[in-house]
Amino acid sequence: MQIGKTQLPSEDAIHRALAEFHIAVNSAQVIQIQQYMDVLLRWNDKINLTAIRDPIEILYRHFCESMFGTIALSVEDCRLADVGSGGGFPGIPMKIIRPEMDLYLIESNMKKATFLTEVVRELNLTGVRVLVSRYEELSEEVAPLDIICSRAVGEFGPFLEWASSPIIGAQKVALWIGAQDAESVRRLRTWSWDEPKPIPHSLRRFILVGIRNPQ
Repeated sequence: MQIGKTQLPSEDAIHRALAEFHIAVNSAQVIQIQQYMDVLLRWNDKINLTAIRDPIEILYRHFCESMFGTIALSVEDCRLADVGSGGGFPGIPMKIIRPEMDLYLIESNMKKATFLTEVVRELNLTGVRVLVSRYEELSEEVAPLDIICSRAVGEFGPFLEWASSPIIGAQKVALWIGAQDAESVRRLRTWSWDEPKPIPHSLRRFILVGIRNPQ
């Protein structure tokens, strides 16, 4: 598949890349990945969704790393929120792999939220809501949540406090995180932390999963 002069990854290339992350997809999911990347590259000329321009690098860094979340934690039949979703990562790639989950994409930037809405429409995804808001301003609109994930949270303390609040009631959090931040987050005792799970092809990036401690 091709957009303008940019060649999108072939079905074989997508299968090979995802296999390195122990992920299998069917032909329909491959098409969704290609459609998503097509929309991402077109919109990236208008708004800054990713600094990465090479489609193969986008495949590995955004799609494979996001979908690896389905290996790090169980997301079947759950209510999951992606906070600071931006270009839709990790939420939408995880939804492609686990279409049965309910997904909330939380994004405060209106232009990025409009992009997310376009991706949801283009991929014909159901069970997805795009919320134009800061996460701190949300409560009953998303509650109760099973899992909250993010690749883009800056201050972990307030985020984790919100996630563990009685109204939100998230049972788990999943953070795509660097090694140094993982060490500091694991000192926060509101959550019980698993060992950071190394992301394939990365020396310093992990998925860190926390289980909420009883209140």
